[in-house]
Amino acid sequence: MRITAVETIVLRVPDVLHINDSAQDAIVIRVHTDAGITGVGEVDSSPEVIRAIIEAPRSHRVCTGLAHVLIGEDPRDIERLWERMYRASVWYGRRGAAIQAMSGIDLALWDIKGKALGQPIHKLLGGALRTSVPAYASVLMPETPDAAFAEVRRWRDRGFTAIKLGWGPMGFDVAADAALVGAAREAAGDRMEVMIDLGFYPGPDLDWGWDASRVLDFARAIEPYRPYWLEEFLPPDDLNGFARVAAGTTIRTAAGENCMGRYEFIDLMDRGHVSVVQPDVTRCGGITEALRIAHLAHDRGLPCIPHAWSTGLIKAATMHLIAAIPNARYLEYALPETPMNMNLFGGLGIDVDGDGMAHVLNRPGIGVELDEAVVRDYQVNGSSVG
Repeated sequence: MRITAVETIVLRVPDVLHINDSAQDAIVIRVHTDAGITGVGEVDSSPEVIRAIIEAPRSHRVCTGLAHVLIGEDPRDIERLWERMYRASVWYGRRGAAIQAMSGIDLALWDIKGKALGQPIHKLLGGALRTSVPAYASVLMPETPDAAFAEVRRWRDRGFTAIKLGWGPMGFDVAADAALVGAAREAAGDRMEVMIDLGFYPGPDLDWGWDASRVLDFARAIEPYRPYWLEEFLPPDDLNGFARVAAGTTIRTAAGENCMGRYEFIDLMDRGHVSVVQPDVTRCGGITEALRIAHLAHDRGLPCIPHAWSTGLIKAATMHLIAAIPNARYLEYALPETPMNMNLFGGLGIDVDGDGMAHVLNRPGIGVELDEAVVRDYQVNGSSVG
């Protein structure tokens, strides 16, 4: 079996809102083979940036677009191809968007291998240590305490035993933010966990948000509400700040969605002293690298609870990883009501039962299929190399 083409498909809703919801656009990557098997992946990033990294022509020996080192290769050689892509992009990559682009291709390669062998990915990763895990409802923080109360009750009443509220209006005023968290805890009661994602900066048109001292003020203000963790509260390079917050609060600290590759995660754990590690399989280097990161976290006695926001594919792919690693605790179950999240892969990817449990898919590969009707409705353009 050989790779014949790498296709990129950019999708976007007509009006992208100025909010922290990355499910308003998407880039889907399809890897085609001469055996008629096609693998599908995605990247939760800027679609056109990722496309450029995949399709760029060769500049020299260690500087070429990722697709050009894949054509003609056996897609089942996943770790070898991961290394080929890493070396091909070393001139402009090693971190950031290059690793993100590799992630989407890596997912598609795992999808091909699973389909070729007739096995779900978790079988290829060594087998399932678990077949289900609690899902936490993941939503943006509403604007007012009353709305936060109603949002938490909405998902508690649907059976979720944990919820994460993030970004939204938070990050500007400690007292106002603490009031939102208090309302969330009141609605959740004692049997539902509440995670808080502060959001480390409000946007490119404003400043970089809070420093470690102000985050600690916020953490101490919300400690009485017993949040399960405080997430992504500083820029990802402020490792000293992460360590200061970790040392100054009783709340678990969580981060990782903005880290690319295992070397950044080693720094996050060993210098930033986070309590919860959150690789995103569409950003950190794919399932191949996420598996390495999860084991590095396990070696340090840390849980790995992956970030998973954008579509149904990421939920399904993440669930295969969660099934296979020893230190998983939850599946992030993102609930933005966009066509990318709700419909692009035939729904939300993974079903959650009335007890708030998500179950791993046992279909070959990732286990979800791209809905071509949604592609037609929201595609900006598509192209391929090969």
